[in-house]
Amino acid sequence: MKSLLPLLSIALFASAPALSHAVDVEDFDSIQLYTLKNRSGMTVQVTNYGAIITSIVVPDRDGKLADVALGYDRVEDYMNAVDKPYFGAIVGRYGNRIAQGEFSIGDETFTLAKNNGENHLHGGVIGFDKVVWDANPLEDRNGVELSYLAKDGEEGYPGNLRVTVTYRLTERNEIIIDYLASTDKATPVNLTQHTYFNLKGEGEGDILSHELMLNASHYTPVDAGLIPIGEIAPVADTPFDFTNAKPIGRDIGQSHEQLEFGGGFDHNWVLDRSGEKGKLALAARVHEPESGRTLDVFTMEPGIQFYCGNFLDGRLKGKAGKPYVHRGGFCLETQHYPDSPNQPNFPSSILEPGGEYRTTTVFKFSAK
Repeated sequence: MKSLLPLLSIALFASAPALSHAVDVEDFDSIQLYTLKNRSGMTVQVTNYGAIITSIVVPDRDGKLADVALGYDRVEDYMNAVDKPYFGAIVGRYGNRIAQGEFSIGDETFTLAKNNGENHLHGGVIGFDKVVWDANPLEDRNGVELSYLAKDGEEGYPGNLRVTVTYRLTERNEIIIDYLASTDKATPVNLTQHTYFNLKGEGEGDILSHELMLNASHYTPVDAGLIPIGEIAPVADTPFDFTNAKPIGRDIGQSHEQLEFGGGFDHNWVLDRSGEKGKLALAARVHEPESGRTLDVFTMEPGIQFYCGNFLDGRLKGKAGKPYVHRGGFCLETQHYPDSPNQPNFPSSILEPGGEYRTTTVFKFSAK
């Protein structure tokens, strides 16, 4: 892993100048900020620190532009955030939780950092969100390719894992995220993108009036530590039923043990799939009535973690010093299920040598 010490005095992430080509790059020593822009005015900014999406500027129904991604103005703030919100980052080697920071492959048990109570979360103390990735712009496809080698034993995981994540912005206001990984030892892999969205605009209050649809008739209930109990339960007749769109806040205050465990919604939904395995399918749709902005999420993954910013409480100051209020952003993290290495009835997340981890997620924006 590259040393982060020389990076602590890096300047502000400035607004990028007008683009003369597909990808504009601002270079701060070993940290770069890439700006992708399409003809409709949508702009996405990505840094190779943590493979973080720092900004997503999209129009509302009247053409008014706003940044809908929570985050910071300065790279130092991403590095030094006390509460580790993972704003905009790629998380791994294993996104979400692994119970007791342990798993076994064959007869061998591996011990990971316990950085979330008694459990392991989002790759550990220094996960993929806290390292400097190698980056190359894709001039002809309006994108950037980021790569990282996680060495054998890093954060306790086995195997040298080579990871490539590619972000592309299309003329249809899609952010296409392609993931690719290979290993020389069997290892769990579960990469995801951790952007917090507020379709009114980042820092513009809570997200409880956003209308959410999840293409999922089941979810995985958890214990008090947010570890799945192994059950795949129906959402029908529970607050977890988003099969028809409803405001995020409608049922969040109901008396329900699962809501108490998560402090609200912070669970994995099991996606319904009618098409071929390994193909993109609609996982979620979010509509914000005031602005008209809509986000559609497509994925190849079997699950999606819907987190509604329960741990945001106004203490974190985001861009331009805006406080991020309680439930001021939501995440839709496409994924394999949490704790899959310890849950034999869940889809396997183990990548074998000679195999290939390849998956795609798409964030598509529109307004109506």
